[in-house]
Amino acid sequence: MSIQLLVTDRNLNWLGDPLDGWAQLKCDLNHNRPAAGEVQLPARPAYMELLQPGNRMVVVRDGEIWCAGPLEEPQDYVWDLAQNAGPGTVTVRFTDDLARIAGYLTYPNPAVSFAAQTTTADVQWTRVSVNAELIIRALVNENCGPGALSVRRIEQLVLDDVAGVGGPRSLTTRFEPLLDACRTAAAWHRLGFRTRQHNGQIRFGVYAPVDRTGTARFSAGLGNLRSVRFTMGAPRATAELVQGGEDPKQQAPSGEPANQRVYVEVSSGHAADWYRVEKLLEESGKTDADGELTQAGTLALGDDNPQASLATVTVDTEDLKAGRDYGLGDKVTVVLPTGLEIADIVQTIRLEATPDEGEQVTAVIGDSDKTTTTATVRTVRDLARRLGRLEAR
Repeated sequence: MSIQLLVTDRNLNWLGDPLDGWAQLKCDLNHNRPAAGEVQLPARPAYMELLQPGNRMVVVRDGEIWCAGPLEEPQDYVWDLAQNAGPGTVTVRFTDDLARIAGYLTYPNPAVSFAAQTTTADVQWTRVSVNAELIIRALVNENCGPGALSVRRIEQLVLDDVAGVGGPRSLTTRFEPLLDACRTAAAWHRLGFRTRQHNGQIRFGVYAPVDRTGTARFSAGLGNLRSVRFTMGAPRATAELVQGGEDPKQQAPSGEPANQRVYVEVSSGHAADWYRVEKLLEESGKTDADGELTQAGTLALGDDNPQASLATVTVDTEDLKAGRDYGLGDKVTVVLPTGLEIADIVQTIRLEATPDEGEQVTAVIGDSDKTTTTATVRTVRDLARRLGRLEAR
């Protein structure tokens, strides 16, 4: 194991010497989300001088940058006389440079300041039938990259080389969190995006995760599966009650009452398995002449279907290592103790290290958050049934 911790300023200039004497390091790299890291250090005056707002932490593992980004909590200081703590200890929490991008909103017109944005709500940043990778790159470039207003540019941020991934996609956005818009554009073609520090630059790029289900396999028998956890829960709605048309409280320009409401119900078959749950959906100004209300109800129903989560934690072995044999967003295979095989994506790669015990790299496969993805719901239900059969034997 070879790990170095270094500090830079916001312009990526190295500050001071590498930080030694650290006691514990944890660092999670996350798929399409900012990283989360923390390290415990002796609170030496030279270190405290470096751990200041605006500076960045760089974690170098075996000569390669593992994570680099701003200090989120530069100093969490503790001193306790009873523990003979010397200068005390300081816990430093940091992230990667994707967190800088996450701090921005999507301007309808990124070429002008916030005060100059139009007040018309239907004016949005729009791309129609454009490659998804190019949409994501444009979102970042125009809102906080080299193409953004000078006051919104992130220091040293540039666009990485075009990867040539993804396919046509349409997107509209207005004052939405920038990473949310990027994730929306990425989801259709299951793309990934990330930042990396290289040659004095923060390079933002898009990539296509790889299907490694045939080569990256995890199981108890292989010694690389640590834990499995799943939950399943009731749907949030089985009947979307969509209100369209004009609100009768409003009046037409002529002074006459507005057109009456239009009502459409969109139901799923999950009420038979669970129970009926109704949800009111407001879509004023729309009619169902072109199926707009039905479409709105169908989309809402997709979010409100039965909830499920499935997460597994794996550990690196000599035969299968994160970063070498698979990466964030890649699809891998997990063989559960029941014998059921599932294929899901790598959500998190976690590095934990101490000077005495060395390092351990684990991965979280699957989504620990609630999901309504049909395949996941079915997998969780199948797993629950298999466990039930095992219990009955």
